[in-house]
Amino acid sequence: MKHLPAKDRYQQIEYNRCGRSGLKLPLISLGLWHNFGSEDDYANARKLALFAFDKGITHFDLANNYGPLPGSAESNFGKILKEDLASYRDELIISSKAGYTMWEGPYGDWGSKKYMVASLDQSLQRLGVEYLDIFYSHRADPETPIEETVDALEYAVRSGKALYVGLSKYDPEQTRLAYEELGRRGIRCLIHQPRYNMIDRGPEGGLFDCLEALEMGAIVFSPLEQGILGGRYLDGIPSKSRATRGHFLTEERALNWQRLSRALNEIAGERGQSLAQMAIAWVLRKRVVTSALIGASSTEQIAQNVAATEKLSFSEQELARIDQIVTELA
Repeated sequence: MKHLPAKDRYQQIEYNRCGRSGLKLPLISLGLWHNFGSEDDYANARKLALFAFDKGITHFDLANNYGPLPGSAESNFGKILKEDLASYRDELIISSKAGYTMWEGPYGDWGSKKYMVASLDQSLQRLGVEYLDIFYSHRADPETPIEETVDALEYAVRSGKALYVGLSKYDPEQTRLAYEELGRRGIRCLIHQPRYNMIDRGPEGGLFDCLEALEMGAIVFSPLEQGILGGRYLDGIPSKSRATRGHFLTEERALNWQRLSRALNEIAGERGQSLAQMAIAWVLRKRVVTSALIGASSTEQIAQNVAATEKLSFSEQELARIDQIVTELA
């Protein structure tokens, strides 16, 4: 039985304009980096995607290598689109990226036009769609001229295989070069996807200033620092968590951050929020941040993260306390 979306879905969340463009994104976007691969429970993945849409989350973010296995997140989301959301394609923002290893040989990685275009075509096939709303260069290639990677982004737009293009993990100078090269070809670079949270503040070192000057939007990933700022490790390491998998977050690292998360949790409690909600509100306080990209393993997490948008303001005292805790304990 096909899913019937909630009638009040567009009253569930607010939408931000992405930089200087006509595109609006929900304050919360759903990333399919985890929990949507071939080794995950498809029924749960479907439940997460449909629940997110019911909450007004229209933006679903993927990459060619998301899984595991690489490509399987796109395939599974393509199945969800076909079986449940095909009638609502025009209400969705579907993004994907190319830049990490996908196949053997010299053409299966990084930023050559050969790789980028082949990857784009494969992503469209796995998703079962005619175009992506946003196609990203997933990372800057130190050996390929940036003009060639831009060739691929230009091709994506000119061919109708992508409506917008963006960058991920580019530093400020690389961002400016790519933006200017696209501009010379009459194509707007819409968005940048950096890692940003209360612990990892790298974009504050010049990237956000660059994006504001270029009038680009930012969609930040890992706002919960792999669960450290999500409250999951306040009282130990839960079973089946990302820490126990050992891919990106180890048990030792999670325990090292426990004191910090407990101290921040006290501030969140005073605000009437969970730690995860405060962490999401904290990244969204930045004017340049269009959307916070979350991952989720349960519908409850999605509901709580959406509820974070109900209180986005911070007092100067709260911000100062957060800074002090991170400085002393991070």
